[in-house]
Amino acid sequence: MMNTQAQKKYNPPTLFDPTPYGFSHVATVPAGYQLILVAGQGGEENTEGKLTPDFRTQVRQALLNIQKALAPEKVTMDDVVKVTSLVVDHDEQRLQILIEEFKRVWPKKNFPINTLIPVPRLAITGMLFELEAMAIKKP
Repeated sequence: MMNTQAQKKYNPPTLFDPTPYGFSHVATVPAGYQLILVAGQGGEENTEGKLTPDFRTQVRQALLNIQKALAPEKVTMDDVVKVTSLVVDHDEQRLQILIEEFKRVWPKKNFPINTLIPVPRLAITGMLFELEAMAIKKP
């Protein structure tokens, strides 16, 4: 069982081990903690919405954009308990990139739970990845 601050993330032994894939099965949050919800963030590199056609760069930037969204609340990626990943044209290569980038952001392997949804298209032309997040904060 992994603990990041007050949250618990774990993987029941009756389910497959998801840590090689960069996520956990279950996260619990104790009473009294504030939920911080972050809308889906893409790989936009600036306030004008510039997107590179490179999938890894978009994933890395989306993770950075989540960090930027959480910063005013004084929480970090270690406070993230759940993400939803939307991947255009999902395949094994893109999955591997996602796993590698999640391991880079969560090197202690305190991975949030993650629902990955393959999609045919996202809101902006050229957008290949979008990440929604839920974090917690002690009030």
